Amino acid sequence: MTKTKKQTRHDNGDERAAVILELFRQLPDNKFSLRHLASASGGATKEGRRQTQQIVDQLLATGVIESCAREKYRLSAAQRPKLEGTVEMLSTGSMFVHVEGMEQEVYIHARNSLNALDGDRVRLILTRKARGNDAPEGEITEIVERSRKQYVGTAQVNEHCVFVHVDTRKIPVDIYLHKRDCAEVHDGDKVVVRIVEWAPGSKSPVGELVDVLGRAGENNTEMHAILAEYDLPYRFEAEVEEAANAIPGTITEKDYAERRDFRAVTTFTVDPADAKDFDDALSIRKVGEGQWEIGVHIADVTHYVRPGSIVDTEAEARGTSVYLVDRTVPMLPERLCNELCSLRPHEESLCFSAVFVLDENLQIHNEWFGRTVIYSDRRFSYEEAQEVIETGRGDFAEEISTLNRLAQAMRRERFRHGAISFDRAEAKFKLDENGKPLSVYFKEQKEANQMIEEFMLLANRRVAEFCGKVRGRKSNRTMVYRVHDEPNVDKLQNFRQFILRFGHVFKASEGRAVAKEMNKLFQQVKGKPEENVVTTLAVRSMAKAYYSTDNIGHYGLAFPYYTHFTSPIRRYPDMMVHRLLARYLAGGKSADKATFEGLCEHASDREVIAAEAERASIKYKMVEFMQERLGEEFDGHISGITEWGIFVEIDENHIEGLVALRDLHDDFYEYDAAQYTLTGRSTGRRFTLGDAVRIRIKRADLQKRTLDFDLVQPGMQAEPVRKGRSKTPQVRHRR
Repeated sequence: MTKTKKQTRHDNGDERAAVILELFRQLPDNKFSLRHLASASGGATKEGRRQTQQIVDQLLATGVIESCAREKYRLSAAQRPKLEGTVEMLSTGSMFVHVEGMEQEVYIHARNSLNALDGDRVRLILTRKARGNDAPEGEITEIVERSRKQYVGTAQVNEHCVFVHVDTRKIPVDIYLHKRDCAEVHDGDKVVVRIVEWAPGSKSPVGELVDVLGRAGENNTEMHAILAEYDLPYRFEAEVEEAANAIPGTITEKDYAERRDFRAVTTFTVDPADAKDFDDALSIRKVGEGQWEIGVHIADVTHYVRPGSIVDTEAEARGTSVYLVDRTVPMLPERLCNELCSLRPHEESLCFSAVFVLDENLQIHNEWFGRTVIYSDRRFSYEEAQEVIETGRGDFAEEISTLNRLAQAMRRERFRHGAISFDRAEAKFKLDENGKPLSVYFKEQKEANQMIEEFMLLANRRVAEFCGKVRGRKSNRTMVYRVHDEPNVDKLQNFRQFILRFGHVFKASEGRAVAKEMNKLFQQVKGKPEENVVTTLAVRSMAKAYYSTDNIGHYGLAFPYYTHFTSPIRRYPDMMVHRLLARYLAGGKSADKATFEGLCEHASDREVIAAEAERASIKYKMVEFMQERLGEEFDGHISGITEWGIFVEIDENHIEGLVALRDLHDDFYEYDAAQYTLTGRSTGRRFTLGDAVRIRIKRADLQKRTLDFDLVQPGMQAEPVRKGRSKTPQVRHRR
């Protein structure tokens, strides 16, 4: 062979190697056979395949590519672009990873999870790009940081070890504990654990014991379990309690001298009958013909809780009080929320106040913000205040009637300007002495509630304006706002399409017209079978309110400026607002924006977690209540449809359960995500949101807080449709 021929062959080999390498790098998700590689690189001959094999062997040896099943090859994990994100685990053991900068989450099959767990920080590679509605798929290559998340479960004690069956469906395996480390744990105890290791090849992760909550099924145990599940504290550390107990409660001569004195002005509180703390009060006196001075007096928490103190640090970490069905988990120790900062009747109290002079036309003639001392003349429950409103008789009847008249006028004005009336029923339980639910009822908002609400809204709005505006213009002063963005256009369009099936036309698409249309719709559906499902989806179409130093206004309330000033006992943002207001009243410079924005983000996160825990406690009590009714039948309406079943809400108590798709034996049902329907392939029977059905209570699982129903009369009002296979593709299971 001549030198020229050898040189040509060598050049061809280099070119072929470059083409093959580029193919792997351009298509890192693809798997290639030897024949495919040879053909793509221009070597479909016997010699070309031999050369391709040599190139592949070299790339394998250097770790550039890796072999796969069925004699195929792909770019090795080490060569692929690395992504990083946080795991959200599914009950199947598979998971989604939230990757920064990617719109879609990455789906990870359990076999490619590297034993990652919910909340873990991981590195991953993509193995398949997104196709249609399906998520991209990937493989986890490294666990960067294990989550310190705690899990709650029931202990199963064996001779040599303890296994914990976790309540949440996000951990599909039991957690192993060394028996020597949990001698105090008994079989059937509810415990809190944290995972410390899950070695490759091991069936179960190894955990450490954090706390023993008590016997599973006992009310106190289960409420503590809910708090632990959401990483919420269920007690104060001793040093926090000691620091709170050491705070002096005496009102000094200096306090009196530095404050505006309202002790001689008629003042009272209005709260729920079972309230233990009273953090707001109203005062009223006539100051001229048709003019009233109304004071909104808020417990002066920041007088007692100093910035950076151990009590303040704990309150900041908690962010908010948490309200479970049978208890309040306070943000502040009892010494503060039930004693020093509770505006108890017939006692003097220190307050931070917003005082307004109003006329009958709601014109504000004067306003004042500052620290005060008050004397509460009377404590009203909402029911007592409502009776005064309805009868015109009772203690301070004239004052309450005046406040209510002004409040109702403010309420009408607020809705005239575009506020949205989200008045949804709030589930309450009558419990026995052991916390067992005896009945379910729904709290009704009456004029007494609205009276307090309107004056709290007034104070919150005007405090926000005072700090956020200077001489009528937007200021650069740092302020904590409660903001609520305009509705998402796409969500609103989906909502508009959905309510058409009930014959409701939603005309508006943006701006204040949306609020007007929403209020009109709420009036149309009131008392109708579709009321709850329509209002639920309306809420979901709206943005969520949150705390921020960047003011965008509050769309739902129709306020350009809004904050939270009126509940510093139970919300840390209100404490921040009190401190900022005091700073600016004293002529101080603007506070550091970045610091307060970080606090706003933390408070918003804690608020979401607290709301989830509150819903979990309600769900637990609903399941516990229905446990006594297994086998009973109820009328209900379809409140949700997914690819795994039909959610039905019982009409008489609004308790929701699931009719599993696997239990519908009369046909094969197909799910249409766009239309919220399940349609029988053979019968054409269709289930859709709002349909009336009759169900039987099948199962009540307290550990999972779920109810399972059977359909007794499937689709009483289900709409028959033409037979035929749905063209809507099945969607991947996503919680």
